[in-house]
Amino acid sequence: MTEVIIVDRGFESYEHTHQAMKDHVAILKGGQRAELWCVQHPSVFTQGQAGKAEHVLNPGNIPIVQSDRGGQVTYHGPGQAILYTLIPMKHFALNVRELVSLLENTVIALLESYGVSSQARSDAPGVYVADRKIASLGLRIRHGVSYHGVALNVSMDLEPFSRINPCGYEGLQVTQLADFASNVGVNDVIDQLSERAKEQLLDLASHRMASETQ
Repeated sequence: MTEVIIVDRGFESYEHTHQAMKDHVAILKGGQRAELWCVQHPSVFTQGQAGKAEHVLNPGNIPIVQSDRGGQVTYHGPGQAILYTLIPMKHFALNVRELVSLLENTVIALLESYGVSSQARSDAPGVYVADRKIASLGLRIRHGVSYHGVALNVSMDLEPFSRINPCGYEGLQVTQLADFASNVGVNDVIDQLSERAKEQLLDLASHRMASETQ
């Protein structure tokens, strides 16, 4: 039976969540259950597998943690809505590109509900408002299960992004939802983000099963 479970992990260190995701892959592999983990992290820079040290300009007192996701360096901190997507890809008939598009489109639709127009870019995964990045994506597939996910800037201190080349792009500017909409709370946003992603995944599983019975 297909399940998509939303798990609220609250405020948790990146290292703890990262290890928990890696451990959980074995539980979900080959199954029919996906889990969407909602979390906020204390301030941390995370460096992807292909990350280059020169993209970390001046970390100061913010720790740098090595990650096994794709991509370069990014920043996580309070006020950022993070959704980690632990999904057995085959059951939901997804490949990596399709999952990236699903997450980007989910964020775009959410921002539109706040009156904010945004778009994805073919040359750099993520979601952008004009030329400023508002959401970052990074994924890893192991034993057919995806993990890591998407981070949406909601209402946070953006200064630490100036200490890196975000996602490896020199001079890339970032933004957040609070710059365009008043009275936005990170917990409300992450609830909406997870529910929208859940709906998309259940629709995919339903379509796959319908096509198999034809």
